[in-house]
Amino acid sequence: MRLRQPQVKKYPFSYLFLATIWILCFCYPPRTPLENVAFIDKWVHIVMYAGTCTTIWIEYLRHHKTPETMKLFIWAWLAPVMMSGLIEILQENGTGGRRSGDWLDFAANATGVTLAAVIGILLARSRARH
Repeated sequence: MRLRQPQVKKYPFSYLFLATIWILCFCYPPRTPLENVAFIDKWVHIVMYAGTCTTIWIEYLRHHKTPETMKLFIWAWLAPVMMSGLIEILQENGTGGRRSGDWLDFAANATGVTLAAVIGILLARSRARH
């Protein structure tokens, strides 16, 4: 009987980036000169989630010759969007006012996840052609 490789070994960067998101979302944001840039916070959320979810796609495609559409929908799109919503709720209700939940952050996160899905689909199609 062949033992399956633990998920953390198959997807190390995905787990690292997901853990980083959880940590960053409950830390105080640092003061930067970029605070004056309109919607900089939303752009950071888009990039953070797009980068993390693109990594999930890349690591998944690296380990699977034939992508399973439903598995990818659940783990590379739905789960990160739900995680984002949970984080926003926890920021609002579980940090004693240190952080606030923002539905625009949730929308930016979902946008980043969706962009990663588009990139992942393009990567999967490109790989299928070769």
